[in-house]
Amino acid sequence: MHLKRFSSFFVLCFASLSVFANEAILSKERIEMFDLSKEKVQEDASKLKKDWINPIVYRLSKTQKEEHNPLKSTISVNQPIFKSGGIYQAIMYANSVEKYANLDIQMQQKNMIKDATKLLFEIHKINYALKKQELLIENANLDILRKREQVLNGISDASFLDNAILDANTKKNLLAELTHQKNELVNMFNTLASNSYEAFDLPKFSLVEDQAYMENNLNILKTKEDIASKNHFSIMTVTKYLPTINFTYDYTKYHDYDNDINIRENRELMGLNLTIPLDFRTLNDIQSTRIDYLKSKISLSTTILEEENFYKTKLSKVNMIESKKSIAKEDYTLYNSLLEDITQAAKAGLNSYADVETLANSKKIKSFDMQILELEQQIELLEIYAKLASN
Repeated sequence: MHLKRFSSFFVLCFASLSVFANEAILSKERIEMFDLSKEKVQEDASKLKKDWINPIVYRLSKTQKEEHNPLKSTISVNQPIFKSGGIYQAIMYANSVEKYANLDIQMQQKNMIKDATKLLFEIHKINYALKKQELLIENANLDILRKREQVLNGISDASFLDNAILDANTKKNLLAELTHQKNELVNMFNTLASNSYEAFDLPKFSLVEDQAYMENNLNILKTKEDIASKNHFSIMTVTKYLPTINFTYDYTKYHDYDNDINIRENRELMGLNLTIPLDFRTLNDIQSTRIDYLKSKISLSTTILEEENFYKTKLSKVNMIESKKSIAKEDYTLYNSLLEDITQAAKAGLNSYADVETLANSKKIKSFDMQILELEQQIELLEIYAKLASN
């Protein structure tokens, strides 16, 4: 894998990711659901590890005869102690299934944290957009005043004033739409989060280097664990048709003798048996599980390629936003310089203070643009974080 390294202003940083993951942005009920899922995985895995152990059977029976009717209880054990490697593979298979299930739960939890955190970023973005829109409306209203003065002085016709009024109304309508969008985002956030969005600080993410991203990628780790489990299962399938040695034990206790002299107080039998299954479906069963294993190995190559391209795409997007931030910063510097010049000109009576106010608003708008771009960049980095396994 040869991915282009990102520029030096970003460094490898897992600490910020781990800190935010522990902030419990998710509601108590959702965290509890994930905790219960993890407990279920642990119990299912423990059960799976014991699947090779046969149950001990206890029977209580009363035999009907012509003259005698004894009551007896029997304890029977028929336990494999050698399955041609099948016992070891069964335990390894259970371990792999447990790891895979835990990775899957971790991925679900990370995605939900990502969704909540992305909504948090989007709400802050729209807050800046609302402030920006309010300033645009102020500038539009100032433009209406200028156009009105020009019309009254006969410098321009009423169509210019009409266009300025229409432009101001368009900006006001957009402000109303943005307010509605913010309410939607807040409601969506409240369905996931443990508190209102104001209670959370925005996290600060840094770009993870390509090698670390691939090594800690949840999709890749899950696929590798899937390969391991399918490999263990295919070997288990083979051992199912190989010789098995079982330990057998039977203990019979008679609770009454009913005057039957042939019945002893108890009977105890212990031994070993060898089982060799003969099944016409053996080769088909073995080949089927082997094909599943080979398919999972191919899937790993596909997953690695997908994650490499995902990283490259996000890297390109982050670089593009960084370029936009540089342009916005240059514009901000330019507006700052123009504002100083116009302010001096207004003091000298060469420009109106409405022009000063317009430029001051435009300077603030550029600062909001820079903040919005910063949040957009953080959202892209968040998408990468959501794919990383927790430390």
